[in-house]
Amino acid sequence: MKIYSSIIRTVFFVCILVACKSEPAKKEAEPKEEKTEATGTPVTITAPEKGSMSDVVELNAVSAFLLKSSVKANANGYLQVVNAQLGKYVSKGQELFVIKTKEAQSLGNTINALDSSLHFEGVIHIKSPGNGYITQLNYRAGDYIQDGEQLATITDTKSFVFLLDLPYELKPYLPNNNELQLKLPDGTFLDGHVDAAMPTVDAVSQTQNYIIKVNSEKQIPENLIAKVSLVKKAKINTTSLPKSAVLSNETQTEFWIMKLIDSVTAVKVPVQKGLETISSVEILSPALSVSDKILLTGNYGLTDTAKVIIIK
Repeated sequence: MKIYSSIIRTVFFVCILVACKSEPAKKEAEPKEEKTEATGTPVTITAPEKGSMSDVVELNAVSAFLLKSSVKANANGYLQVVNAQLGKYVSKGQELFVIKTKEAQSLGNTINALDSSLHFEGVIHIKSPGNGYITQLNYRAGDYIQDGEQLATITDTKSFVFLLDLPYELKPYLPNNNELQLKLPDGTFLDGHVDAAMPTVDAVSQTQNYIIKVNSEKQIPENLIAKVSLVKKAKINTTSLPKSAVLSNETQTEFWIMKLIDSVTAVKVPVQKGLETISSVEILSPALSVSDKILLTGNYGLTDTAKVIIIK
């Protein structure tokens, strides 16, 4: 029995040793690889453009008829016939009104009854003094009128012009802008030329009216406001950048741009400005190439040699 007991203890001890050796060793924790992400200010880029630039100021021009004819009564009486209508075009010599004099109204039938050979009518025919549109009509048939009263107003179509409202300080630029283009509110354009200047200046706005004559077959109403572009200065084959690409200090005495020197680095480049339009700025110096990459957005507040990320 003792022999069996000893054998059993020996086998049990061997099993314990085998189990301990077969237990897998714990692997040491492997260090995790850290992913490095690119850092920098998100920006968009643009490129210089070469072409023509012009410094333009936009002014108003108002349509007007310089000559207006008044149709007046030449006797006291009653309007028997009215052929005039507002907005109607009339020709020179066309009959507009028929007036029956006060005397004919009261005595005409009596005189004709006494002597029918007299053919007393007392009727006066008023005709148009010129060609144009009737813009004012003051009486209707049956009204009593007096000698000299204005019956209607006719605008002379040949006197149609636009009056340019020009600030007096812009007068030196007018000789180079004798030929102008007028943009109407409906989007159409008219070619015109400066004809003459009015002899007065508005006391408040200090603007002077200039007469612009246009060639147009269509009817244009009076007091229509058109836009006129006056070129102050123009250049050809010049280099420009969008306005948002050009930065300045608080007093606007120094100007610069942020230029890419590689895919992630932008440097500060001082520039000298020239002409300016609504959206662009002329760069006089340094000389830029159309292949240069200039920061368009995200450039504000960047220091020299700033790190950036280009957003496409």
